[in-house]
Amino acid sequence: MKILIINPNTTASMTAKIDLAARKTASADTAITTVNPFFGPPSIEGYYDQAFAVPGLIDQIHHNGGHADAVIIGCFDDTGLDAARCVSVGPVIGIGEAAFHMASLVSGRFSVVTTLRQSVPAIEQNLVRYGLSSRCSSVRACDVPVLELERPGSAAQERVADQISRALSEDNAEAIVLGCAGMAELAQAMSQRFRAPVLEGVSCAVQLCEGLIRLGLSTTSLGGYQRPRPKSFSGIFSSFSPA
Repeated sequence: MKILIINPNTTASMTAKIDLAARKTASADTAITTVNPFFGPPSIEGYYDQAFAVPGLIDQIHHNGGHADAVIIGCFDDTGLDAARCVSVGPVIGIGEAAFHMASLVSGRFSVVTTLRQSVPAIEQNLVRYGLSSRCSSVRACDVPVLELERPGSAAQERVADQISRALSEDNAEAIVLGCAGMAELAQAMSQRFRAPVLEGVSCAVQLCEGLIRLGLSTTSLGGYQRPRPKSFSGIFSSFSPA
């Protein structure tokens, strides 16, 4: 099996962390390729960043997706998920959606701990869209910029731990979903520390992709996920014109 993981931001160090998390959980016969765009935002923190990250994501699918059995979007906001499903041959999984579904299988109610407050509304909207808002006790922000997770010696990890503790004690959460791909390496340690399931979306998405591939399932070509109709785009987006 071949799985392509796309980190929609341009920070290569975060791409490397995502790749490591994916390889730890992938089956021995699964080949993981992890890439990021050459243009776009260095981190995705809110709606504005999302908008400018989608073209780079689609560009990577055009260049690398044809060799993959499945694609994972390595951003917890599931940036560009619908557009990616319109142009990919195999299934496309967002790490946010994957983690939400996995958490709902191991707990009655879960909480999400993410980076900045401006990321909270998008996560809450996705929970409604996926039909899982009633299973989510809270979406908490630890007020840590995404790139701060990359800086050695920062207080980011303890801020994440503090919000996990509050979610478990104050919100009656039974499991925790880490709401950023950059937090992937924290899941196991936090799960042991708090003696509760702590999930990160990269590993969840890899497992779901492997299952879909084995079952021979892919994204439907009906409804909104039909291939784009041929047309010519103008200006700097001319190279994205659907053939």
